[in-house]
Amino acid sequence: MLSVALAGKPNAGKSTFYRAATLAEVDIGNYPFTTIDPNRGVSHARTECPCLDREERCGNERCRDGKRYVPIELLDVAGLVPGAHEGRGLGNQFLDALSNADAILNVVDASGGTNAEGEPVEVGSYDPVRDVDFVEEEMDLWMAGIVARNWESIERQSRAPDFDLEDALTEMLTGIGASEADVSATLRSVEYPHDPKQWTDEDRERLARDLRARSKPIVVVANKADVAPAENVARLREAADIVVPASAEGELALRQAAKAGVVEYDPGDPDFEVVGEVTAEQEAGLERIHDVMEAWGGTGVQAALDAAVYDLLDRVTAYPVQNETKWTDGQGNVLPDAFLLPRGSTPRDLAYAVHSDIGDGYLHAVDARSRRRIGDDHELTEGDVIKIVSTN
Repeated sequence: MLSVALAGKPNAGKSTFYRAATLAEVDIGNYPFTTIDPNRGVSHARTECPCLDREERCGNERCRDGKRYVPIELLDVAGLVPGAHEGRGLGNQFLDALSNADAILNVVDASGGTNAEGEPVEVGSYDPVRDVDFVEEEMDLWMAGIVARNWESIERQSRAPDFDLEDALTEMLTGIGASEADVSATLRSVEYPHDPKQWTDEDRERLARDLRARSKPIVVVANKADVAPAENVARLREAADIVVPASAEGELALRQAAKAGVVEYDPGDPDFEVVGEVTAEQEAGLERIHDVMEAWGGTGVQAALDAAVYDLLDRVTAYPVQNETKWTDGQGNVLPDAFLLPRGSTPRDLAYAVHSDIGDGYLHAVDARSRRRIGDDHELTEGDVIKIVSTN
């Protein structure tokens, strides 16, 4: 399952975001290090379900009238403070927990109401743009530290006559969550000595920074946008490639209200509808959330998850079926499963995603929309419905 991790300084709203995105019960407090042990839960990326192309909706529990929610893992870990890569705060615990994350959501307090340590200050008195560079820097230096600590082993290996530097680095770096493709791309893009004994700290840091950017890409979540000065959100958008204004508190309130039957709302909707009785206080609170959603096109929580999955990681959603006419599995369930695959994946890649045995026995595939056989080199696109023919 694809894994997305929440990063950022304490008290920026990570745990509120996590709870809003998973509805899991976690501690939320107005003080640093509310989260100590990492929280792991299931959230979802949202996309259009292929059932929209049929006369009836599929009825899958993860499809809400054509809004398909594809499971992903969401990880919430202890907050970062300056010097985390050297072990300050819960730094090493935090950073090590990120090893297997595919993408990072840097949750920033866009209101400027918390300082660098995560302590409450007057709203607008702290520059949130500092938190964009801060998280990247801590992660870069954490990865550089891992490379440095393992370098003596690389040098020892280099004495062997069959030593291959790229193989040795790949073995080391895949251990901290980088893929072989990421390591290979980094080694092609940075200049470095071919003799490990000639490497400097600058060489190792250059390698780490490039690899971190490839293996742990970041979406900035401008949280607390509902109380943030407008210029703060604008400046955050200038400071990073992908920035999503958000109100995690607003999303959590809507999710809880929907669960209680007070509002009709699906995560990622641009608005909601009140369908139950509310008090004057609740009505005022919902009106404030409505204003935020009107300004930003939603609460931003689902948008941030979708940006990580579909924009940053460039995934496509593919749906394997056994019956290409009815789009069902062997039990008659319509569009039972959805898989998030890297763009450029083929039907064989989808077969392996379903099960290694299915991949090993792969024969060919059929496009369920056209009901035509497709080639092994066919690149899957968003929303493809595919029948896999396998000996297993």
